[in-house]
Amino acid sequence: MLILTLRTDKPEAEVGLFDDKTQIAYETWAAHRELSVQLHRKIEAILHSQGKALTDIGGIVCFAGPGSFTGLRIGLTVGDVLAYGLTQPVVGAKDPDWIQNGIDRLLRGENDKIAMPEYGAPVHITVSKK
Repeated sequence: MLILTLRTDKPEAEVGLFDDKTQIAYETWAAHRELSVQLHRKIEAILHSQGKALTDIGGIVCFAGPGSFTGLRIGLTVGDVLAYGLTQPVVGAKDPDWIQNGIDRLLRGENDKIAMPEYGAPVHITVSKK
């Protein structure tokens, strides 16, 4: 199974490609405030570098947190939408072994259907001024 991994909780974003448990490509880059612009390009580039297309993806693992509110929202939304559009499973994973745990869950046939973020603290929403 071709598995796409996404981590977007910090300024350095990560995209990986695995053939079951074997890493075949991985990229980390300083995304900072350009994450929403760069993430799709990085996914396309990593797939292209291996002669693969989006339709080859058999599952998606997203880092679910804790981490940056906006970063997690971007990465998990991209992962969830790709999984939905490709009709493939998606799982959210956390902890230092998030990739291995997420891949294990996919290979067991698990599917979160919607990978949800865990921010690690209550979200601070400002009160409307109007």
